[in-house]
Amino acid sequence: MEVTNRYITIRTHINHGEPNESHFELKTAAFGLSVELGSNDVIVKNLYESIDPYQINRMKSYSPSQKAINFAEGIALGEIDAYGVGRIAASGNPKFEKDDLVAGLITWGEYSMIKDGNMLNKLDPLGFPLTYHVGILGFSGLTAYGGFFEVCKPKKGEKVFVSAASGSVGNLVGQYAKLFGCYVVGCAGSKKKVELLKEQLGFDEAFNYKEEKDLKSTLKRGEMLEVAVSNMNTFGRVAVCGIISEYTDEKRAVPDMLDVVYKRITIRGFLAADYMNTHADFMSTTCDYLRTAKIKALEDITPGVESIPSAFIGLFHGDNVGKKIVKIANE
Repeated sequence: MEVTNRYITIRTHINHGEPNESHFELKTAAFGLSVELGSNDVIVKNLYESIDPYQINRMKSYSPSQKAINFAEGIALGEIDAYGVGRIAASGNPKFEKDDLVAGLITWGEYSMIKDGNMLNKLDPLGFPLTYHVGILGFSGLTAYGGFFEVCKPKKGEKVFVSAASGSVGNLVGQYAKLFGCYVVGCAGSKKKVELLKEQLGFDEAFNYKEEKDLKSTLKRGEMLEVAVSNMNTFGRVAVCGIISEYTDEKRAVPDMLDVVYKRITIRGFLAADYMNTHADFMSTTCDYLRTAKIKALEDITPGVESIPSAFIGLFHGDNVGKKIVKIANE
């Protein structure tokens, strides 16, 4: 049996500046819904795609990040893979049966052929919407959990500042911090986002960094890290999971090293994969919070495979509120 598969390809590497529509192309091709017996291959009908800014580093002809971990490997011109949720349409792999729900690396398209079923796992929804397993119960959630509890190692009553606080990770860090007993301040890029942080997510304070007068001279250059470090307390901890402003710009954030030394500040970069050992605790805690309505899943969902490029481009303009997801097909 054959179907028509629409999918997105990358036409040119994105070595300078922000992505735009000309970098991508929507293609259509016939796609067979069968696999050879014994091949271990599977075909996935894609349902939801995670849209993440780090992908732009994979779309460059070279980035040091491409050598860090498999998820960050460079993408050759052509099809693009990303984390998502789907349903098995055909399987030659004994680990998967037709109609199984799975999560893992799938393509920016309507169907994916996954050799040997690599980077796929069966998915138990646990009674939650499938989109939660792309965002709050996926790598965005694990990044927030690992960064806050394992890197920052918070103490009750401490002050927590979250940049990009309405994004897929930031909003969860703020919610975890409030539930833990911290005083939480977040920044975002619009009045609407600031209101959301304070009125819906429980942040103690929030501000629009584009309008804050006291920080305007510094923030207009996008140097949030410098501002944060200069205002930190002694023995402060900084968890760095992404630097979206540097993905598309040659400027680099450099905090005042005197502050770092004399305040004894720890600055640590990390990846969600570093904290897979906490996954069981993360899932148990977050699921309990969701079931008791103590935490909110903030999602920004766009329909249709054709909308993937614009959804991705929008990340670099601050268009998203919460986790950006593209819905590919009905469940």
